[in-house]
Amino acid sequence: MTRTDRIAAELKDPSHAALITSEVSRQYATGFRSSAGLVFVTQEQSYFIVDARYYEHAVQQADGVEVILLSDIRKQLFQIIEKHGIKVISIENKSVTVSELEDYKKLFTSLTVDPSGWLSSTLEKMRVIKSAEEIQKIEAAQRVAEAAFTKLVSNIRAGMTEKQVATVLNFYMMDLGADAISFDTIAASGINSACPHAVPTDKPLANGEFLTLDFGAVVDGYHSDMTRTVVIGKPDEEMKKVYNAVWGANMDAMKAVHADITGKLVDSVARSTLDAWGYEEYFTHGLGHGVGLEVHEAPTLSAKSPYTLHEGMIVTIEPGVYIPHKYGVRIEDMVVVTTDGCVCITKAPKTMIYI
Repeated sequence: MTRTDRIAAELKDPSHAALITSEVSRQYATGFRSSAGLVFVTQEQSYFIVDARYYEHAVQQADGVEVILLSDIRKQLFQIIEKHGIKVISIENKSVTVSELEDYKKLFTSLTVDPSGWLSSTLEKMRVIKSAEEIQKIEAAQRVAEAAFTKLVSNIRAGMTEKQVATVLNFYMMDLGADAISFDTIAASGINSACPHAVPTDKPLANGEFLTLDFGAVVDGYHSDMTRTVVIGKPDEEMKKVYNAVWGANMDAMKAVHADITGKLVDSVARSTLDAWGYEEYFTHGLGHGVGLEVHEAPTLSAKSPYTLHEGMIVTIEPGVYIPHKYGVRIEDMVVVTTDGCVCITKAPKTMIYI
């Protein structure tokens, strides 16, 4: 079944349709990347209405849909609605603004617009389990990021600024084949590494400091996400202890991952390890998240996670210790959940690296 076939199979009856408008959901439904267009799914047929910028390529590449060249969106939609006897249209409540919802209600005055969350929930349940092809694309993105990291480690030194390090790492990822970077690269050294989502500054790298690097590449629309913390110069004994605590939490949490375990429980494993080392109070964020067409997507691994893990999910394992006014350490890997464990996609070494 195509993905639009799977969405169609979830529709409640022949008079029910799904209107997909967000960029990520359009790509997921059709396999085609575009900045505009909408997908209209009925039980009988699915349609992709797109403008002339994308039409020819969409005809060749979009999967499971009849591609229609945009001319008069109102007229074209109502032709489809009349053809299939549509009475209820579900929209993506997680990506539609209040003003857009009002516009839909005005457009579809004779129909019921459903903003209940059914469509967003249905798409999330589909996207959270990755196909073999999706896993391959995420692995390809990760290989690019790792190659860039390896190259960076050989070319950074004390005196470079955080901004320079981030810029060089971004260049390496793009030069090695990334379509884009997954998010704004984090390069945080010394006291700045105590902030989990620090923004690179003009601060120069100094000997005896940690440098935390959080980054990822995009390949064919799919993201990777990894974090490694390296040492500029030589670490003191406490720095070694903190690093080993985070490394241990990363490994213990990874060992706990398997299908049918909850996100809460995996998170608690990492916290227990850090508590044994005396650092649990300094772990200030959730353990992980899903990765795919978005760098942060379902499921989550945290103390409040509502998710149970299932085979085929991809999640990050990223414990951290952030000691205010001092430094921080984070180690992040991506894993694929299996029935009896997980497979780590991240191949970069986790032993402490000295620059």
